[in-house]
Amino acid sequence: MKWTLILGVAVFALAASLTACGGSSNEADATAAQQQKAADTYAIDQIEVTWHKASSTKNVDLMMSIWADDATFTIGPEILKGKSQIRDFFEHDAGPFKPENTWVSDTPAYKVRTTVDGDKGTLYFECHYVDVKTGKVVAVVSADQDVQRIDGKWLITNLAAATPVLQP
Repeated sequence: MKWTLILGVAVFALAASLTACGGSSNEADATAAQQQKAADTYAIDQIEVTWHKASSTKNVDLMMSIWADDATFTIGPEILKGKSQIRDFFEHDAGPFKPENTWVSDTPAYKVRTTVDGDKGTLYFECHYVDVKTGKVVAVVSADQDVQRIDGKWLITNLAAATPVLQP
């Protein structure tokens, strides 16, 4: 009887410890998933940071570093396809990149929206372009984007630009 009791306690202790290990594994998996989502959200948010740095410094190469090779960029009725057409737009048509404009690009952080779902996500932000000489806002544009992790880097795959409605 004594050995049966000791054996029963030992089996119970072993089962409890295995159950606890299983619980920790599930907790560790959940924590790892939360950390990965936070890291992905941060990486996607860096697209906005890079965009504004590139447009404030007229750095087309930096701007192109956030686009997928086969990305699309919709501006009004025009759809640009691929990096070559998108690069051409920034080099020749985009106001912030024009030599005669000295603009700084800013974004209201509270308007940035990011989602993550595995290797895909979305990003929305606004660009408020301020003329350095006058201190006045000269253009406001929004960017609604699909993003994707490609070869380990988050890139824009599709962007629709628009003029947002400014609200107080």
